[in-house]
Amino acid sequence: MLNFKFIESDGELKTVCRGLGKEKIIGVDLEADSMYCFKEKICLIQIAGKDQAFLVDPFLINDFSPFVALLENQELVKIFHGADFDVRSIDREMGCRIENLFDTEIACRFLNVRERGLGALLKENFDVFVDKKFQKVDWSRRPLKDDMIAYSVGDVAHLIALHDRIKERLERMNRFSWAKEEFEAQASVRYESNHQLPLFKKFKGAGKMDNRTLAILENLLQVRMDIAAKKDLPLFKIMSSQSLQALATHRPKAIDTMVSIRALSKKQADMYGRLCQEAIASAMALSHGQLPSYPKTRLPRKSPRVLECIDLLKKMRERSSVSLGMEPGFLINNNLISAIAFENPKTKADLGKMDVMRNWQLEALGDEIIKTLGHCR
Repeated sequence: MLNFKFIESDGELKTVCRGLGKEKIIGVDLEADSMYCFKEKICLIQIAGKDQAFLVDPFLINDFSPFVALLENQELVKIFHGADFDVRSIDREMGCRIENLFDTEIACRFLNVRERGLGALLKENFDVFVDKKFQKVDWSRRPLKDDMIAYSVGDVAHLIALHDRIKERLERMNRFSWAKEEFEAQASVRYESNHQLPLFKKFKGAGKMDNRTLAILENLLQVRMDIAAKKDLPLFKIMSSQSLQALATHRPKAIDTMVSIRALSKKQADMYGRLCQEAIASAMALSHGQLPSYPKTRLPRKSPRVLECIDLLKKMRERSSVSLGMEPGFLINNNLISAIAFENPKTKADLGKMDVMRNWQLEALGDEIIKTLGHCR
């Protein structure tokens, strides 16, 4: 295991970040408590330099500005794996943008690597085993156990070596510039709270519900959120989405019925049944004019020509996926295919002016897209 040191004060963090700022590349990872708390927070920050790892305890740090300066240093490469969650968490708690990000998971998408989990990559490249159970432990608890510490160090210990291998392959295939564009896009992602009203906008399947069911669902979602906030528990530990959907769809009036249709367990019904009962009754009492509606995006009707173009573009995508060694959905998604089919650009320059594709996508697929559109009647 890489030598490591705990950072438990502002002074230590400032000193360590000053030293790391002189390096060319570092590995970074975060551990959080989203499986255990209502309002998730960063519980541990792991940073790996060339010779040593540092475990920063954020509960003991007041001034994160040295770490923020490290992340914003444009000359220093920051390696993350599957950085989406980390980028959003850092934006939420520190309000900064990670400059010169290298995401090993994204990079692997350009190399036709199908098993892209960090554990799989460490096993494949360094014969290192990672126990996935630590992904679900409560990182907010102190003191950290020895096996948790070993796992957290292991998460960053090999990132620099993994970066070196992956970057070499990208450059050999002339795809490093492609990957860099995706890294930049990933670094630009910002945190969005899931607790903004109306809550049903973030609920899978809500767009297919009628207005009355939507009103019931919204009331139930707010009940769940209020309970979760008071108990400081994640939403799923109060009631599952499946439970809320069953309650909103079947609209049971009696608490016993909630149990009999298996929307709630007996324990849940005892704790939350009355509140769910009131939420359902309140929504049922709303007049038609008071009912919410799901925001709909009106799409233009797909003509036979557009449908034919979409079909041909999807077939082109499958062929290109094989020849380029990249997964179809990452290469170009269905929404983008539809947008291109509707616009029907005549030249590659016209396609670029649509400003819907990454530059790497335009380079990899632009000629084939225009050629394919030429076959549409």
